[in-house]
Amino acid sequence: MEIGSRNNGDRGTMSQINVTPLVDVMLVLLVIFMVTAPMMQQGVQVNLPKAETKAMATQEEAVVVSIDRSGKVFINATEVAPGDLKAKLTTMVANRTKKEVFLKADRDVPYGDVVRTMAEIKGAGIERLGMVTEPAPTK
Repeated sequence: MEIGSRNNGDRGTMSQINVTPLVDVMLVLLVIFMVTAPMMQQGVQVNLPKAETKAMATQEEAVVVSIDRSGKVFINATEVAPGDLKAKLTTMVANRTKKEVFLKADRDVPYGDVVRTMAEIKGAGIERLGMVTEPAPTK
């Protein structure tokens, strides 16, 4: 009998680790985290622009929702009635590939009015909401 050969009765020790169960467990955990991660977000998602960046290149005209000091709401330059914002935004972005809106609010507008406007924007199916700010003065 040769030294390197095996027969059915010879049970040698395996020098390799079987990683198949480990890979199976890791894939199951990955799927669980992918499913539960979107559910863990709370509040209104806001993408805040940085103060020292270049302008974004867009192929579509940007939709800007503005709130002036008196609380009037505008889409681009057109004034919108208080209850019509959600409906108008829904029709405006229905055929767009990127459903994003930029929000400009006067600093004297009450916080509650800004949050209500943000909720209406998100309710219209907008996926990204950017807050427009002025760059901070450099010293």
